[in-house]
Amino acid sequence: MSDDHVVAERLLAERAERRRIAEQLHDGPVQHVAALSQMLDALTHALDSDDLQGGRPIAARALAVARDAADELRGIVAGLEPVTLDRVGLGAAVREVADRTVGRRGATVELVELAIDEDGLGEGARSSVFQVIREALDQAARRGPPRAVAVSLVRTPSGGVELTVSDDGAPERRQAVLDGLAERASELNGTFEASRDGDVTTVRLTLPPSAARL
Repeated sequence: MSDDHVVAERLLAERAERRRIAEQLHDGPVQHVAALSQMLDALTHALDSDDLQGGRPIAARALAVARDAADELRGIVAGLEPVTLDRVGLGAAVREVADRTVGRRGATVELVELAIDEDGLGEGARSSVFQVIREALDQAARRGPPRAVAVSLVRTPSGGVELTVSDDGAPERRQAVLDGLAERASELNGTFEASRDGDVTTVRLTLPPSAARL
């Protein structure tokens, strides 16, 4: 693969990542801050009217929303480029994000065959695979949450990698999420498919050897 091709693929991946972050901020913290603004406005009116009894539940709800917004922001920041990804590898980083997204909601998380030889994975490929796993787990948590989640990453016979994430959460309600994952795979010259078999939703990302070495 030429250097120009590598640079072009990395630029496309960075653009997709910026779009994903913007969507996460809009769908999460921005909505919480908007709700918080309305609650504080209602609380101000209650206090101006000396309605302490009516103001207390508004204040309590506003505090809960503010804490949710802080948690989501911490999750977004931690997921941008987790320290564990460079320090102890992809498997540990996936375990951390799985425990933080679906594990804390009571799901059983199974990491299958993640001990792939990371020397054969480029820095960009490791980051891209992690981002797809994180997004798939995040959407599983938002849909369900699921009772069980399984993640596997294996080497293909051609030297590429195949990632599979499955969960038994509610059926996917946002086609835009699947479209975004498919677009990310396309930008890496990979393939993406999503399927539903009974109660289990499975997404599969396959990267060719050229993308695996990015």
